[in-house]
Amino acid sequence: MIEGCSFGAMIINGRKYNKDLIIYPDGKIEDGWWRSRGHRLNAADIQRLIESGPEVIVAGTGVFGRMKPADGLAAHLEEMGIAFVALPNKKAMARFNSEQRAGRKVGGCFHLTC
Repeated sequence: MIEGCSFGAMIINGRKYNKDLIIYPDGKIEDGWWRSRGHRLNAADIQRLIESGPEVIVAGTGVFGRMKPADGLAAHLEEMGIAFVALPNKKAMARFNSEQRAGRKVGGCFHLTC
């Protein structure tokens, strides 16, 4: 579960992270994640997450929502049977936790700043 987030930080299971990160459905966390085009999220940026078999991917688009999914990303994931949600971090955190509580295989990718 994600316990909290603020500009440049996220707390997961009592540990504070200060770099963008990916959370895999098995609970593994990859911090220091970066996108090939900065504030644009492409399928290639989350390929390992896609391959991990999530039912849902929640993208935290930053505190102010400045990271944007590439055109067609949601449709591409839906074709693969993966629901996709992109929201500013506080809303994304709540959605990630609710999907986890519902027992779904949820993965997340979070841009921790803007």
